[in-house]
Amino acid sequence: MAIFKALLFSILISQIIVILVESDTMVIIKNPLEQPSPSPSSSPPTIDCDGECNRRCQLSSRPNLCKRACGTCCERCNCVPSGTSGHYEECPCYANLTTHGGRHKCP
Repeated sequence: MAIFKALLFSILISQIIVILVESDTMVIIKNPLEQPSPSPSSSPPTIDCDGECNRRCQLSSRPNLCKRACGTCCERCNCVPSGTSGHYEECPCYANLTTHGGRHKCP
């Protein structure tokens, strides 16, 4: 009877050791739906904010104020809508920036 208990105990211990060793060598599978993070070298091209804001603000009654606000928005969003006003649907980020008062920040 003692031999049987010793044999059963050694089998049980060996199974526990196998389970512990296998748990340390688990393979991590990435989520296939997850998008890979972009590498720094593949960042989107930046636009010429000064040139785009000069174009956008050329008809403004306060061109310096317009260019300053446009420049801030362009740096944050990396886009400026076409035309001299409106066309916010072309650049949603540009359209969603607001002042503390809740008005459009970007001209």
